Amino acid sequence: MSKLTHLDEAGHAHMVDVSEKAETARMARATATVQLTKATMDLLIAGNLKKGDALGVARVAGIMGAKKTSELIPLCHPLPITKVTVDLDPDQDSNQVLITATVKTKGQTGVEMEALTAATTAALTLYDMLKAVDKGIVISAILLDEKQGGKSGLWKRQEA
Repeated sequence: MSKLTHLDEAGHAHMVDVSEKAETARMARATATVQLTKATMDLLIAGNLKKGDALGVARVAGIMGAKKTSELIPLCHPLPITKVTVDLDPDQDSNQVLITATVKTKGQTGVEMEALTAATTAALTLYDMLKAVDKGIVISAILLDEKQGGKSGLWKRQEA
């Protein structure tokens, strides 16, 4: 097993020194799933929510989440993010909303945490926008799907 990078020789948490790493183009894509009831999905699709455009607000919240990641995750480096997209795809057959967040940068460390934070923030915001009509919403399957760049290159989640 490899040494944990966020622990020093004494076992104390520290921010990893990336100053000697090469600057490369980096990308990460993460997803989250939000399970709704049929009635809640119908309201979401119809746009009949008292709080307004839940999908639009969740999209903006996800983008903001990516930008604020280093303020939320203690040992994350602040990064010059060059692009964030957050897509929310409602599936009426399964009553699920699939959230896909993609983050890009050119830098010395990856943007996996930013993509995961974006997907999670969008999911939490969707919950907040819908909780008045459905407190049983389930947020699940928050995961990294793909990362590119850096020493490890391309990584993609293998389907089970």
